[in-house]
Amino acid sequence: MSTAITRQIVMDTETTGMNKLGVHYEGHRIIEIGAVEVINRRLTGRNFHVYVKPDRLVDPEAYGVHGISDEFLADKPTFADVADEFLDFIRGGELVIHNASFDIGFMDYEFGMLKRGIPKTDTFCTITDSLLMARKLFPGKRNNLDALCDRYQIDNTKRTLHGALLDSEILAEVYLAMTGGQTSLSFSLESDRQQQNQEQGIQRITRPSSGLKVVYASDDEVATHESRLDLVMKKGGSCLWRG
Repeated sequence: MSTAITRQIVMDTETTGMNKLGVHYEGHRIIEIGAVEVINRRLTGRNFHVYVKPDRLVDPEAYGVHGISDEFLADKPTFADVADEFLDFIRGGELVIHNASFDIGFMDYEFGMLKRGIPKTDTFCTITDSLLMARKLFPGKRNNLDALCDRYQIDNTKRTLHGALLDSEILAEVYLAMTGGQTSLSFSLESDRQQQNQEQGIQRITRPSSGLKVVYASDDEVATHESRLDLVMKKGGSCLWRG
């Protein structure tokens, strides 16, 4: 059994906006960072959360998404003020981010503007994009955070506006669900004890594999099945049961 400690930082940022043409982060700034720590697939309760004062106004379109106003940010620290604490929190961890190229682009842009020779984030952290993971698991479906919450039955009723820390907490639950759920040694041990207790009162019967009867579909049943798949192809444009 591996005893290595796995440290993941599930995070999200909010920004003043983004460029629709060209480099998405250029000329815009990070205004909120939210990150939660996950060690060995368990939320530790150790978080990093800060609002950041940019040197520009928030775009109206971005304000409509996250609701963070220029007035609210006026007395907040600058990115330069919080950079060292942020670096200490994420350094050496695996960053789990939904649409990671967006957030990492902004982070590297902010680090670069400090003129301190800070290398690219992917040189001191591992980057995992949960959006790319979701697209592989659910091709052709909506894979934003709200859709994934619905798919995995995760409560996101408090998410009326985007917020970096709230989104990070929700994404942590989604990521753990996508990758198999939380694991707990104590839970596993308790389950083993319960199973052993149950087995003491159970008489198990071993049946020979040769005794199983295989029933094949008739020609009419195969034809009906193929007709149904034709209808699926016509309605949906693709069919999972056909290569």
